[in-house]
Parts: sequence; structure tokens; C-alpha cells
Amino acid sequence: MTVLVVSGTGTEIGKTVVTAAVAAVARAAGRSVAVLKPAQTGVGPGELGDADEVVRLAGEGVTPVELVRFPEPLAPATAARRAGMAPVAPDEVARAARKLAEEYDLVLVEGAGGLLVRYDAEGGTLADAARLLDAPVLVVAPAGLGTLNMATLTGEALRARGLAQLGVVIGSWPDEPGLAERCNVTDLPESAGAPLLGAVPAGAGALPVDAFRERAATWLAPALGGVWDADAFAAAVGG
Repeated sequence: MTVLVVSGTGTEIGKTVVTAAVAAVARAAGRSVAVLKPAQTGVGPGELGDADEVVRLAGEGVTPVELVRFPEPLAPATAARRAGMAPVAPDEVARAARKLAEEYDLVLVEGAGGLLVRYDAEGGTLADAARLLDAPVLVVAPAGLGTLNMATLTGEALRARGLAQLGVVIGSWPDEPGLAERCNVTDLPESAGAPLLGAVPAGAGALPVDAFRERAATWLAPALGGVWDADAFAAAVGG
């Protein structure tokens, strides 16, 4: 694949760290990588955004591209309206991703919040950009209670739009998982209607960058270039 859209079942669930792990594994395999952040919210001028964090963690050879940023931490359409700025539309996202795909082996498009968060006043979403790109979507989900319903709804929304869901990655696997987290390892693929393709440990983004890059492949399944095994992980956690 050349373009991969990274979305989530909500916000603050580890999308950026998962994107960085995918980028790190791709770089280790010798692939050139660009990470496209269509709309960065809650970050001011001169501050580092999500795309910059991906580069910090994944290393040199990853190019960050940010189309627009808004100062308030809100949905992109709302943040644009309140800032009196032009929003970014799905067709702009698709054009930018296609242009990057001409130069890079892998383009990671990291969304804001969940799949159907509005980007513009017309109701355009990341799902619309994925449809224009005909790109698969990787869904990042939390580990605990409530994740099955969110993963089910996201999977249904993808299928209703004819979009391919590559799989699901748990964005922050706790050091001491409870019963719900352990059971969700088995139940998430069924709920999402897509395979579980990884589990990134909680706090991975705070690791020294060399350790992050070295371990990234152990958090992701072969479909994402890693060596993580879903069956072995489920057996180990005892869900």
C-alpha cells in the first residue's frame, strides 16, 4: 500500500504513537515515509504538532506535512469556524496525499479524533478523504470498557461507505490489564469486523527514541511490517 489512513474510535487514544510505530517499522525496512496531518487542532504557532511527534519518535527519513492548524482543541470544522479560518476539505486532503505518494513509498494520513469528525461546514470527514483516495483505514482503539461498541460503530461506518478497514490496533495497552482489557483482545476483531493488528504499550511515546524504534516491530503485526502475533498475545494475556 502507498497511502494508509490512520483513524480512531475517538480522541486521545494513541493515534499519533501508533502512526509513529508504523512509520518507524517502515523506515527500518528502508521505505521513505511522509506523515500527513490534515488538520492540527489545539496547537499554536511555533509549537510541535502530531506530525512532528511522529518524526521525533520514528526518526529521520520521515517527512511531516501539516495542511492547517487551529489554536483551539476542537473538531476541525468547529476550530476553523471559531478561528475565522478556512477549513480543510476532504478533496484537499486527497490531493495532498496523492502528491506525496508520488515521492514517498508510504504516506500515513493521521486524522483528528474519530472517523466521522467534521472537517468543514459541508460535513466532510476523514472517511470522505479515504474514499477519494481509495485507501485502507487503520483504526486505533482503546483497550478498556466501551471500546467494543466504538469499534463496532466505526467498522459499520467504514463498511457502509465501501471503505476497507485494514485492521485495529490497541493504542495504549496497560501494564496491568484488567478483565475487560484481556477479554477485549479476543472480542475486538469480532466487534470491528477486522483483524487485530497490534497493541502498543502504554507510555510507549515516552520511551527513549532509540528504544521506541527498536521495539516498534514487536507491537505491530506482519500486515504493518512487524512481528506481533495476535494469537500469541491473546494467549499470554489470558482473555
